[in-house]
Amino acid sequence: MGEYEKAMRPEDLTRLFVERSNAGDAAGVAALYEENAVLAYPPGQLTVGRAAIQELWAQVLAHRPQFTPEPPLPTLAADGIALTATPPKDGAGARAQVVRQQPDGSWLRLLDQPEFQRPDGEA
Repeated sequence: MGEYEKAMRPEDLTRLFVERSNAGDAAGVAALYEENAVLAYPPGQLTVGRAAIQELWAQVLAHRPQFTPEPPLPTLAADGIALTATPPKDGAGARAQVVRQQPDGSWLRLLDQPEFQRPDGEA
């Protein structure tokens, strides 16, 4: 993982996620997550652990989707934990991540909820 740019601010994670996804780099995307991170994707399921996230993302990126950077909402941070969020352009409600500062000062995603749907099924 040493060759990848580290996210030195929580907000950097969203930019790096988009850059690496658009480059087709599933390993690079997975490197943004802690070893035991939880990704709430595919919808209604959980993908647990960096290796599983990399495997899932390799399948997603096989279709060569292009992601557009979304302006982040203000980050909430306290005691080495931060909440990052973006209002998605695709009507998914919101995207939110809990990220944690690492011993070297960089940040990694611990929990990732890429879309929130209202319980009644409406966007």
